[in-house]
Amino acid sequence: MVSRDRVGVIGLGIMGSAMSGNLIGAGFGVVGYDVLAKRRGVLSKAGGQAARSVRDLAARAPIIITSLPSAEALHVVAAELAGNHHRDQIVIETSTLPIATKDHARKLLAVQGVTLLDCPLSGTGAQARVKDLAVYASGSRSAYRRCIPVFEAFARTHYFLGAFGAGSKMKFLANLLVAIHNVSAAEAIVLGMKAGLDPATMVKVLGDGAGSSRMLQVRGPMMVRNDYTDAAMKVGVWQKDMGIITEFARELDCPTPLFAATTAIYNAAMALGFAEADTACVCAVLESWATIRRRT
Repeated sequence: MVSRDRVGVIGLGIMGSAMSGNLIGAGFGVVGYDVLAKRRGVLSKAGGQAARSVRDLAARAPIIITSLPSAEALHVVAAELAGNHHRDQIVIETSTLPIATKDHARKLLAVQGVTLLDCPLSGTGAQARVKDLAVYASGSRSAYRRCIPVFEAFARTHYFLGAFGAGSKMKFLANLLVAIHNVSAAEAIVLGMKAGLDPATMVKVLGDGAGSSRMLQVRGPMMVRNDYTDAAMKVGVWQKDMGIITEFARELDCPTPLFAATTAIYNAAMALGFAEADTACVCAVLESWATIRRRT
């Protein structure tokens, strides 16, 4: 078990900053790094310590969490961490990336005695802020056990799923369901509006019945407000995740017809200028297709 000492966080975006805040609140000392100075400043104001670089952070934290936007970012971070020679260090990799990308980083770090765990997260940025995340962990069981106090500081629950990569496989399934449930929630709300029902009433009533989903509960209120600016998951970032799931299913020759049907709707959101908006904006896309104009 790790002491409530210091945890490093690399990547202080929506998820990384939320995890950092919860770790600080749980009594951990948090040292963080992000390529954007503004994000490092936000961490400092929240009670954390900003590192000057990845290597500076690695020298100060026995357990490191990475929350990164791309495979390229992980390649860069892994190379810098591998150059520090801190044996017995653990890296909790929480990003949604191809398994091959994570496995390459795992092997690179293993040469230096650093253990990389594959630990993607289930939950939105809004859920992360209130510690409503699930950790899908895979890799070394002993390293996982050492990290349990860290997981419990920023997540609602955590699961050990076995060999490295199993966590990512489970995350791909979770995201497949999120893609479908998000669009289905929007579809039901738009159909109801077309029929003259009130959006807020629909979310309240449907959310209390057999047709409810976590996406209806989490993103339904945004659809009711018709305001997608406070993005917990940006459409532009979601496109990356959608592509990973598509390739994962293709490699397995497994049909995913419902997931595939949502692709055009998320693509339309990009075309309509919603790249920086929350993925709940698929409701606005379907409204435009249904020629609905809300009262202002």
